[in-house]
Amino acid sequence: MPERFGEQFLHQQTPELHISQPVEHEQARKKIKGEEISPKPAEKIADWLELLERTHTGHRDQPEVLERIKRSYHKQYVIKPDNIPESYWDLQRKIIVSEGRGGDFEKDKDGKIIIPDEVKEQAEQVLISDQEKSLDKWLDYLTSPDADVYPMWAKYWAFTSMTKMGKLEKKEDEDGQEFARFQKRTKDTVSPFPPLNPRALAMTIGVIEERAREKQKTKQERGPIENKSVKLDDKEFQALLSTENFSKIYSQFLIEMPEYSTEGLKNIQGKWIKYDQGSRPDKLVESLEGHPLEWCTANPDTARTQLEGGDFYVYYSYGQNDEPEKPSIPRIAIRMEGESKIAEVRGIAGDQNFDPYIAPVLEKKLSDFGQEGERYQKASADMKRLTTIGEKMAKGQELAKDDLIFLYEIDSPIEGFGYQKDPRIKELRDQRNPEEDAPIVLDCQKEEIAYNQNDINKNTKAYIGPLFPNIFQLNLEHIYTAFPEGKIRQIEATIGGQSKEDLIEEMKTQFKISPYAESMLKNADFTVSQEKENLTLIRLKVQDLGFSSGATTKEIFEKAEELGLELCPAETGPQLRKQYLNQPMNEWFSIAMKPISDSGGNADVFRLARGEDGLWLVDRWTGPDGRWRPVDVVVFRLRQVFPEA
Repeated sequence: MPERFGEQFLHQQTPELHISQPVEHEQARKKIKGEEISPKPAEKIADWLELLERTHTGHRDQPEVLERIKRSYHKQYVIKPDNIPESYWDLQRKIIVSEGRGGDFEKDKDGKIIIPDEVKEQAEQVLISDQEKSLDKWLDYLTSPDADVYPMWAKYWAFTSMTKMGKLEKKEDEDGQEFARFQKRTKDTVSPFPPLNPRALAMTIGVIEERAREKQKTKQERGPIENKSVKLDDKEFQALLSTENFSKIYSQFLIEMPEYSTEGLKNIQGKWIKYDQGSRPDKLVESLEGHPLEWCTANPDTARTQLEGGDFYVYYSYGQNDEPEKPSIPRIAIRMEGESKIAEVRGIAGDQNFDPYIAPVLEKKLSDFGQEGERYQKASADMKRLTTIGEKMAKGQELAKDDLIFLYEIDSPIEGFGYQKDPRIKELRDQRNPEEDAPIVLDCQKEEIAYNQNDINKNTKAYIGPLFPNIFQLNLEHIYTAFPEGKIRQIEATIGGQSKEDLIEEMKTQFKISPYAESMLKNADFTVSQEKENLTLIRLKVQDLGFSSGATTKEIFEKAEELGLELCPAETGPQLRKQYLNQPMNEWFSIAMKPISDSGGNADVFRLARGEDGLWLVDRWTGPDGRWRPVDVVVFRLRQVFPEA
């Protein structure tokens, strides 16, 4: 079998890749180190891809590394405010008129609506955020263990091709046959990056990998590539494959993913089937064929790799024409890693969430896995309760206080099983009136809620509106910049009473620490207090400070000071890490403090995070001009107020 067929494919796709700056830079590095190098384009590309793989997938225990990689790609691919075309603002004007808000805006001499700068800034941030999130979906997936089944050259080809694709267009030809294509992405493209469908991606990589392998053979040795399309005939499929165009092949497989009908889903009677570790993937793959799933397991190569890693469970419910003991509709997948670890649990709804009816089946099954299943129980219970609330609202029934607290995620986030948040949360909230629900959720009368500073009086319990100086010294029970997403949280913490050496040792033995964060702990500027001290901490987002488009470190710290907040002592980060043990999964926040240099010479602050691998103390670069996103969360200390002598 010829070597480097994938790298040779990339060379044919992009002949100048082997002499590009990053590839040549890796060759120069290897030469300086005395390592063997090759003048062959495929070998040079292979060396560079090995470096990419190390940097992108070799630091899964260091979440801050992926964050830095994401920021780099955001800078490279996400639209810049100056590049947003005027056609986008014309569309916003049409929306304003269609919503009946045209009278709220000034117009120029030609009668054209003038969009205020602050409105533009908000729209720009939403647009940019949407692109960042859609790009992150690809980065998260391609750097995850789920994508380890694909060679690095294929992931590079898929990702770089995807970054050149704009909006998906679906059309029908004269015969009524549906087809799709992606527009070309340019620097002024406003649409998000293409939707990620793991199954369509697996099929795209699968056929192109087979073609790349066959192309290395002589023409006499080459065999036909199996038609994996359910809509194209053999001639059409071979013509499509010959383009070697990711956009065209991926869009074809994407359009062939049928929309899942909810008919019959209320019937959850069915059967669990276990596919043993190491078994052949044929039966598993065959059972998934023809079903509109986003599971990449539907690809034989992916299924084979996953079964090598552990057992695989699928729950099938009965279809209308199913025989007894032979349910056919896949509803839930549980993939194991090793003998006892649950690697992932997925459903059949969008982004692999669960359909509205199947949660009780999963909840019962998880009990079979002991402690390993317990960590999935909350998500299962949340999905079940969300379904109940949806049914109540559909029937016009009143929601209880506990229902509203749950729906508005007051006490904790609603957890699910998909890559993204369950869309039903937003759909149900959009049907509610927050001003009517707020008094119920906050346990107060409507007149005890103030929506601007002048309305605050001695009877006020809750405030919902922009922050103002010394608001936190008013001892209000609840403070929101917007309800419910703008909740300002207060945290009580204790620092001091422990030596620096003991604190560092405790952090290293009980928690995960990034290398830079550890170097900050060892820096002479990191000091601790021998006396214990109680702190009141205020946790908020950058946008809560009034920065809807983000801000610099200097701007954020100065604004917080105006509001009656101050920087935290340096030891707040590690001490809070010890005390905040129930941190929600995938939550991140930074400690506002005087920056400390890390081992790389960067000015950093501490950041607390929780991933699937545990509780972390990491770092965040915070130069005075460093930019923070509106959604970044920061913790300040409430300014100590001393009585006058």
